[in-house]
Amino acid sequence: MSESLSFASEKSGLPPGSLVHVGEVHAHEHKISVVNYNKSTLKKHTVKSIEELLPYKTSDTITWVIVDGLKDVSIIDAIGKHFDIHALVLEDILNTHQRPKFEEFNDYLYIVVKAISLGNKEFNVVYEQISLLILNNFVFTFMEKPDGLFSPILNRLDNDKSQLRNLGADYLAYIIMDTVVDEYFVLQDAFDELIESVEDKLLSDPSSQTLATIQKIKRELIFLRRTISPLRELLAAIQRSESPLLNEKTRRYFGDIYDHAIRIIEAIESYRDLIAGMLDIYLSSVSNKMNETMKVLTVFASIFIPLTFIAGVYGMNFEYMPELKWRWGYPALWVIFIGVSVFLLRFFKKKKWL
Repeated sequence: MSESLSFASEKSGLPPGSLVHVGEVHAHEHKISVVNYNKSTLKKHTVKSIEELLPYKTSDTITWVIVDGLKDVSIIDAIGKHFDIHALVLEDILNTHQRPKFEEFNDYLYIVVKAISLGNKEFNVVYEQISLLILNNFVFTFMEKPDGLFSPILNRLDNDKSQLRNLGADYLAYIIMDTVVDEYFVLQDAFDELIESVEDKLLSDPSSQTLATIQKIKRELIFLRRTISPLRELLAAIQRSESPLLNEKTRRYFGDIYDHAIRIIEAIESYRDLIAGMLDIYLSSVSNKMNETMKVLTVFASIFIPLTFIAGVYGMNFEYMPELKWRWGYPALWVIFIGVSVFLLRFFKKKKWL
């Protein structure tokens, strides 16, 4: 099957290991970028087929292969054949609905992480799955679409004195994951600003738009928690791994990413508590505003109750009502109306009901 599927459920009935792209199809040309380097050399270029990478298998340099786009299943299939990657791993690479995870094999390691960024629309969070294959002197990076996420890494490679040029493929994998996780802090800053502005609106003038914003934040936090929480388990598994592909020194660097992930996870948990409190504040504000409105209406109703009673009495059609014949009856009635209203208003203010 060459057609991309939108949901994993659409693969129902296919045999395990079927290579079908599952996820959003982005309008761009597929590109395979290759960065080959060691301490003294650096070469950046693009290739049209995976077969062009085979000479690097016997080289003592580090080869970083960046595959932009997953719709072309033949590229993933060729990587599996030439580098002996399990079919189920290839299937997971093509399925962009994966949970972040770490899988360890004899000759390679497989890592799935989620890149998170802010879209062009107001507070639109964009998710992208990034898969890593770590082999001996090889790192494959699979991205859903081309972007500038790894531009800082490429710039660091230009410096032949950087630590990145002197260490192995495991250190490159660490740098890639660290770059992805660092983007989470940008999103955290955006959450801080948005929540602060919503809190100000709640205290000043809460509206239905404020409630819609709170609900949107709450929904995004659910997706973020589901996306970021597995990082704790993933990074802990990497630190426990005894794979020869991971240098002992590099495991300590992964511990730094673990600390960053914990900070992000704790921030998300605190945001959830804040959002729950903001919903309570919104409901309380709306309830208080309704109570104030009802209190004003009740005061006016209380003023008009005695006036309505007097008007009702003299509105009866009895023949013998001496007050109806009085010359000053009408002005006297207005004096009573005004006097009762003033008295009740002063009484309510004294009781601090107004």
